[in-house]
Order: sequence, then C-alpha cells, then structure tokens
Amino acid sequence: MSEKELLNDLLTSEKQIIGLYETGITETTYPELRNVMNDNLNQLFNDQYQIFDHMRQKGYYQVKAAPAQDIDQARQQFSQMQTQMGQ
Repeated sequence: MSEKELLNDLLTSEKQIIGLYETGITETTYPELRNVMNDNLNQLFNDQYQIFDHMRQKGYYQVKAAPAQDIDQARQQFSQMQTQMGQ
C-alpha cells in the first residue's frame, strides 16, 4: 500500500469515526460521558486536519480555492439563517 493510499484510508476512517461520535454525543444523556466524547471528538477533528494537511502538502489532496462570489453567497446565507434563528 502506498503512502497516498494509507493516508487516504486514514482520512476516510477519521471522517467515519467523527460521524459516529457526533451521533453518539447527540444521543447520550449521561453528562460525564458526553464530556468525554466531546473531548475525544475535538481530538479527532485535530487528527483529521493533520492527516488532511499532510496530504495537501504532499500533493495527494488537491484543494481548489473557492471563488469570491461563492464565499460571499455562503456568508449571506449563513447570516440569513442566523437572523431567522434569532441570533
């Protein structure tokens, strides 16, 4: 297995584990467990980013810059959602 394949497998696994943690956190009612799971989830976010960033630096994960118009549109949509939610 090449380095690129290994890193891609790790990245995919991290994303899947993050999804499982998100589901578990929203479904648990035990505060201490929820806190531990939140701490673990934050570590998973960091691990996932480190893998992604390493892949990006090696050229294994190409990232396209978003056009300014798309960024502005996303900001407007987010702002509208915040307004609708009363925040």
